[in-house]
Amino acid sequence: MKTLLLYTGLITILLISRNTFAQETNPTMTVSQDPPEYKHQAPWFVNRFKVSAGLFFVVNNTDVTLENASGTTGTDINFEDDLGFNKNTATFLGDFQWRISRRSRLDFKYASIRRTSDYTLKKDIQFGDQTYNINSSVHAWFNTDIYRISYGFAFLQSSKYEVGVLVGAHMVGLGIGMELTGNNINNRTERFSITAPLPDVGIWGGYAITDRIAVNGEFSWLKLSIDDITGRILSGNLMVSYRIIPRLEAAIGYTGFNFNVDATRDHLQGKLKWGYNGPSLTVSYAFGKKRWL
Repeated sequence: MKTLLLYTGLITILLISRNTFAQETNPTMTVSQDPPEYKHQAPWFVNRFKVSAGLFFVVNNTDVTLENASGTTGTDINFEDDLGFNKNTATFLGDFQWRISRRSRLDFKYASIRRTSDYTLKKDIQFGDQTYNINSSVHAWFNTDIYRISYGFAFLQSSKYEVGVLVGAHMVGLGIGMELTGNNINNRTERFSITAPLPDVGIWGGYAITDRIAVNGEFSWLKLSIDDITGRILSGNLMVSYRIIPRLEAAIGYTGFNFNVDATRDHLQGKLKWGYNGPSLTVSYAFGKKRWL
């Protein structure tokens, strides 16, 4: 379902691109059919600077295997099913966008997700160097910080729409661990942490349905190996925004971050596959003079 929604956003952007490109290349269309600013003015939702903040209602899915250097095979752990983690979490989303020019933009995004669980195991679990037996009481955590920077360029643009390409990178800081909550806690604790740079490329676009309502979306993907980290990322969002007053907007949409990372740290090798997908609500404030007008 989550992948279907992300691909739906991508298809929407591509359809906008196809239709608007056909309009621009239509030989029967003359300049007199459009207002003079048609080729010079960006859509109303394009602003010099824009700060956005909101809530991300996450549906979690987390699979982890942690093996040690001696070759002991770790248990394939689903954190929601095997460790009692909640599938649903609410967290903060932040974004800052700088329009360098009418067509060029820089985006900075941040999300932080902290998850913990206290649980009585229903099966034996091998996690790194430690074995946690059935009926043991454990405390587990899975914490993620996601930083994203990207540059985008609109190769199609008018006063109603824009479609562009982007290149960027997600910096993912991840910390996971498990410990017994009874006696000898210090002897039965395992931790694993990584900081993974995951570059990506993608496509983005937006369309002004009216002078107050617009739809915007983006989709990015890449798979890459750097040193002892191999990672794949699939991310995207589709948002419908409403302009309350000239500089203030509210938006509702669907956002997804999906990661697949293999990494080696010290004597441990982690295989991690997790996703954060769900609806989001944000508010944006724009400021700065539009130099392209």
